[in-house]
Amino acid sequence: MTAKDTVDLGEFTFECGESIPALEVAYETYGDFTGDNAVLVCHALTGSAHVARRPDAGDETAGQARAWWGDVVGPGKAVDTTEYYVVCANVPGSCYGSSGPASENPETGELYGTDFPPVTVGDWTRAQRRLLDELGVGRLHAVVGGSVGGMNVLDWLRRYPDDVERAAAVAAAPRLDAQCLALDAVARRAITSDPNWNGGHYYGGPEPADGLARARQLGHVMYLSKASMARKFGRRSAGRETVREEPPDPAAAFFPYREVESYLDYQAETFTDRFDANSYLYLTRAMDDFDLAAGYEGDADALAAFEGELLALSFTGDWHFTVEQSEALAEACREAGVDVAHHVVDSDHGHDAFLVEPEKVGPPLAALLETGLSGRSITDTRETDADGFAPVHTSLFSS
Repeated sequence: MTAKDTVDLGEFTFECGESIPALEVAYETYGDFTGDNAVLVCHALTGSAHVARRPDAGDETAGQARAWWGDVVGPGKAVDTTEYYVVCANVPGSCYGSSGPASENPETGELYGTDFPPVTVGDWTRAQRRLLDELGVGRLHAVVGGSVGGMNVLDWLRRYPDDVERAAAVAAAPRLDAQCLALDAVARRAITSDPNWNGGHYYGGPEPADGLARARQLGHVMYLSKASMARKFGRRSAGRETVREEPPDPAAAFFPYREVESYLDYQAETFTDRFDANSYLYLTRAMDDFDLAAGYEGDADALAAFEGELLALSFTGDWHFTVEQSEALAEACREAGVDVAHHVVDSDHGHDAFLVEPEKVGPPLAALLETGLSGRSITDTRETDADGFAPVHTSLFSS
């Protein structure tokens, strides 16, 4: 059974101290709840609640044309919706049904714009907890998420440690490094420098599409690896039949329009058709702000109250959330006495690997959900090589 809905959670006070009179959260559920089989899936930066394919919805929900993890979540998939009651909620600040800058302020009748309160990953977690309360879900069998969704998972472990039995942080880290913070800052400047941004109050007029397009293009470069870009594009020209959407500068006509440029232009065009510039500002700031150790003596102290099991899953070609960062997370868990396994996937797809390689992501997740860290050779990932990490072939997780 599947369901798509939006719930009004009433007045909500954000961690910044500001409140809104009504927080709406869009969510989807899959499967039947039996009392102890709930799995919360936390989406990445520009994802939605539409995590799995919905035959009753034509596979298009909340502006996102396809299920973003449809090869991992669903009937017979790694997160099997015939076994588990899967919940995915769109985070506050987004533009896919939950309250955010593009929502109407019920007190004024106007769209919030940048009058919407700043949001944090902690706000996402608290909103998810309130949604689960509305759904009658107490303790979670598991919470799973990738990228900033993995940060959301880690916040669950420090904020509600008694509410989670098992967790998986996929292609995630306890915090962003300085390089990623810098790139996100440049992406935001692209939006706020757009002449149509108007301080974030552009609704009803021209939107800052060019700024959002540049921000998304920068993001795509962050999500790919050198190897994957070389394989997909190289230095090849896009061909004479391929033209830019906008006239190039006069000198550009002398030089080839390369495949990598064409790809980035296409990605920017499709993204600006479906996403809100203000939401991009809000969500990247929430990601940048997250620090697992904030308010604690360190990562180990932040996780010390969690008595469940954590799977950290990283990818060798990911320079956005690196193998080293996942290993540091695993080491913090070991220091805190938390049961942990760090599974390293050999991949050259970059950060996008957690989305485009379901055959490598699914088996370890299925093993975690079915038997935990002790039931299969997933525990072998504690064994490290000379570099201190634990590359493991996915065949270890096959039935």
